[in-house]
Amino acid sequence: MRTITYKEIVERVSKMCQEANFDLGQDVVEAFQSALKNESSETGKDILEQLILNADIAKSERVPMCQDTGVSVFIVEVGQDCHIAGGSIYNAINEGVKKGYEEGYLRHSIVDHPITREKSKGYNTPSIIHIELVPGDEIVIHMSAKGGGSENMSSLKMLKPSDGLEGIKKYILDTVAMAGPNACPPLVVGVGIGGNFERCAYLAKKSLFRPIGHRSERPELAQLEIELMEEINKLGIGPQGMGGNTTALDVKIEIEPCHIAALPVSVNLNCHASRHKEVRL
Repeated sequence: MRTITYKEIVERVSKMCQEANFDLGQDVVEAFQSALKNESSETGKDILEQLILNADIAKSERVPMCQDTGVSVFIVEVGQDCHIAGGSIYNAINEGVKKGYEEGYLRHSIVDHPITREKSKGYNTPSIIHIELVPGDEIVIHMSAKGGGSENMSSLKMLKPSDGLEGIKKYILDTVAMAGPNACPPLVVGVGIGGNFERCAYLAKKSLFRPIGHRSERPELAQLEIELMEEINKLGIGPQGMGGNTTALDVKIEIEPCHIAALPVSVNLNCHASRHKEVRL
């Protein structure tokens, strides 16, 4: 049994939160650069160049790349042979988020009460935390700073099994088209198919943690990801909704078994600031 301390989790999460907001990640920057070579719109090219410059300034000056520094979303793989000493992993992550966001001068974006809009007393907490128990004695923490604009344009639908693949494609394309400029394209489009009502939403979110360009291990899904990206980029929404052929940087799909009477599909949109970090303890 391996022991990891509460304090170590706090410190590593604190650093993750700042790095996610200051350092966009090479996968996203390279996707911008690749899109710039293929973008047909002069306005689109100009926007992509600005996004690349913005990411460079954020990294070099250690300032947030976007004023919306997001909700902190975590997927944590906890090894079954790992013991956390000193407190709850949930409390450790939330303490780390509070520390990282305060010390990094990142925006406090959480309200405690969704109806009265009362501000949270814990700086940008509570976080959204998903725990997955896995073999081994390590903890792997995946973190995303998820912006509100793109999250607001995400959706979930319980399709009929008879809708099939064409129904799934239409729903995904309709969701992106309806989002238009509001989700701050170019997007990373996360798709969850199967499971049930709540599980397919989790699958869509989980897909966004995969680096840009990393295809599904299932050949039929890898091909579908490519096809959907091509179709989305034909919509003409373009960078920041100003027109062009770079509406999506990537499409990610995760699937799970589901009930014979169901075909749940969720689309979780991520803006161009696809912020994700990982640490292994």
